Amino acid sequence: MARGKLRIYLGAAPGVGKTYAMLAEAHRRVERGTDCVVAFVEHHERPRTEVMLHGLEQVPRKELEYRGGVFGEMDVDAVLRRAPAIALVDELAHTNIPGSRNAKRWQDVEELLAAGIDVISTVNIQHLESLGDVVESITGVRQRETVPDEVVRRAGQIELVDMSPEALRRRMAHGNIYQPDKVDAALSNYFRPGNLTALRELALLWVADRVDEYLNQYRSEHRVSKIWGSRERIVVGLTGGPEGRTLIRRAARLAEKGAGGEVLAVYIARSDGLTAASPKELAVQRTLVEDLGGTFHHVVGDDIPAALLDFARGVNATQIVLGSSRRKAWQYVFGPGVGATVARESGPDLDVHIVTHEEVAKGRGLPVARGARLGRTRILSGWAMGVAGPAVLALLLNTVDIGLANDMLLFLAVTVAAALLGGLLPALASVAFGSLLLNYFYTPPLHRWTIADPKNIVAIVIFFGVAVSVASVVDLAARRTHQAARLRAESEILSFLAGNVLRGETSLEELLERLRETFAMESAALLERQSDVEPWTCAGRAGFGPVLERPEDADVDMPVGDHMALALTGRVLPAEDRRVLAAFGAQAAVVLDRRRLQEEADQARTLAEGNRIRTALLAAVSHDLRTPLAGIKAAVSSLRSADVDWSEEDRAELLEGIEEGADRLDHLVGNLLDMSRLQTGTVTPLIREIDVDEVVPMALGGVPEDSVDLDVPETLPMILADPGLLERSVANLVENAVKYSPGGRRVLVSASALADRVEVRVVDRGPGVPDTAKDRIFEPFQRYGDAPRGAGVGLGLAVARGFAEAMGGTLTAEDTPGGGLTMVLSLRSIHGRQPVTESPETASTPAPAHGGPGSAEPERQTLC
Repeated sequence: MARGKLRIYLGAAPGVGKTYAMLAEAHRRVERGTDCVVAFVEHHERPRTEVMLHGLEQVPRKELEYRGGVFGEMDVDAVLRRAPAIALVDELAHTNIPGSRNAKRWQDVEELLAAGIDVISTVNIQHLESLGDVVESITGVRQRETVPDEVVRRAGQIELVDMSPEALRRRMAHGNIYQPDKVDAALSNYFRPGNLTALRELALLWVADRVDEYLNQYRSEHRVSKIWGSRERIVVGLTGGPEGRTLIRRAARLAEKGAGGEVLAVYIARSDGLTAASPKELAVQRTLVEDLGGTFHHVVGDDIPAALLDFARGVNATQIVLGSSRRKAWQYVFGPGVGATVARESGPDLDVHIVTHEEVAKGRGLPVARGARLGRTRILSGWAMGVAGPAVLALLLNTVDIGLANDMLLFLAVTVAAALLGGLLPALASVAFGSLLLNYFYTPPLHRWTIADPKNIVAIVIFFGVAVSVASVVDLAARRTHQAARLRAESEILSFLAGNVLRGETSLEELLERLRETFAMESAALLERQSDVEPWTCAGRAGFGPVLERPEDADVDMPVGDHMALALTGRVLPAEDRRVLAAFGAQAAVVLDRRRLQEEADQARTLAEGNRIRTALLAAVSHDLRTPLAGIKAAVSSLRSADVDWSEEDRAELLEGIEEGADRLDHLVGNLLDMSRLQTGTVTPLIREIDVDEVVPMALGGVPEDSVDLDVPETLPMILADPGLLERSVANLVENAVKYSPGGRRVLVSASALADRVEVRVVDRGPGVPDTAKDRIFEPFQRYGDAPRGAGVGLGLAVARGFAEAMGGTLTAEDTPGGGLTMVLSLRSIHGRQPVTESPETASTPAPAHGGPGSAEPERQTLC
């Protein structure tokens, strides 16, 4: 039986219309006479989706009991018995109720496909298993229900159901996705414009990659070698020279001119590895191309033009960018060059750009590693073999006659051994000494330095030439082997060093310790001074007994820039080690600069926080002291008035008002004094672990009791904040919201957890604020609209934001769905106490711990 075909409607978020599109396709199939049934579709009480189910045959669901409830799941056996041509199965990532045939719905779908039934299904991008961490970092919600990417990749058709974030939020606000009581929470959390935009981009990129895979598969199956310019792909050929940066930037500009342009930088190295570009320059170019959104590739090939063209055609490139040749004029006698060859052989479907640069015709000048020096022991052994070896061999051969040809082969073996041990010079000595011994002892006339037979002269000359050639090759191979091993060690050290430094994982002391261990030194120190006449100071050190005053006193002195140097003690390093040592010095300078920049950034941040608190302090003095002072003054004036005969009750009431005002002033002045000491650096904000439900209710004392609804769950995690500053921030927000709320409409103060933050939301139903004015309302002395002077001097929100930022939080303004303004105060939470929060996809039915009935589909799951 042929396997069924799978078609998937992929969406960026719930509510984009996947189920609706699937049902519309089913109606089209039924109208054409196709046997199509609904195996499982959940309409989530959406009227338009429910209407689309009319006229379609539905397979009855299988009811299962779980934790005292009855839930319906897809009846796989019933669908198999019905054996339709096409089955509609909604929500591919759903987790089935315990006791079902399979644990996951996609496993049910696999059974239907194996039975030859075509399946049309739906899934959201956030449910793909490989994107779980990415989605969590975007939305703050961990998707517990996922489907393996391979299941979706195997689908015969994947259709993207797209909708702009603005349109989706309008659908949500109109009640077309969730019930009205869940709309506000969904719009404020999961369905934020930023979240939806990021999820939409993920969906578009994922589908674009699948389309690219299908195209490459088609080209491979049909053996299409011709380039199809469906997407601009620009290959940059790099040589490792300094012109590579110019080529990369030029290619990036070309890619920006076309939609979806892609830059692929490729460096082609010879297979023998004897000629190589500068690793440092290639690392810089790799970073540049990745910063510009491209990719870097390393290809091995002896024929550079052919390897470059093969790579370009393999990735379906449309353009190649090469630099003008750096060869001098006389070097063209060896051939036309890479650029001309690639342009000639590229064909009509591949454009080649030859870009000029500053290095044109200046010579290649690629750095080649110097030959490695053999050890002293090996050189002495080689000389011993080259000088003593032929003499010992001659003594042995004098005792037996094996013929001139065999004698020459044995002397050639001694020469090769001398080359392996000591290099070329001992081998040449062995050749010369061996030739003389062959002439004297084994070439007629014997024991004379003359040769009678001309054939023997030719034989000795051939022996000399072969011996020199073999010795040269052996010596070169030995040196290259030693050189390759050394360069490999250097590259590993530099790669580890660069990776750690770029990732910020290495401090200066750790880097110096790594330097000391790498070169087996006793100590390492980084010294610096402000000018040539200033004394040296130690910026960092590692090991025992480092040089701290003068780099010249160290065993190794490596300058790093104009006024910085590495000082190492322990032994004198050979010249070839100074290249890696210089790289360590450059990285040490980078680490030191980064540490200082971080310190400066911390100081700037401290100053900025101090300025914010100072602004909030001044605002609070004028904003919060005036009311209690006015009340106290009025009460005292009334009591001292001789015109009015106050009763005991009136007198007690006025005294109570004076006392309340004085207490409020005392509390406020205490906080202000603490903040004033903060400006002098003598105190810091009292950041500690507190419960939101303990502080927020205290901030409502300044507003009428029937003007605010409070919704702060006790299960929220604790937050890091200053209780006094938090109370004043919330109080200002609530007073502002009550001030602008219409009569009879209460202000809602709620709190919820989102990822590692806790958000306090103050929601009013007033006139709202346009987007252009949302940032301006937080500036001091700003009053939105035509508010009368008596409504305040415009410092309440500025004070609230200043306090919030001083605690490491944020305060932003959002539109209230249906009209009004929502103030969002976000503060850090304690990770050790994780609440169970509901995502915007939570259903009204209780969700089991395993993600069962309450998470039966993307629109009904409970996520933490």
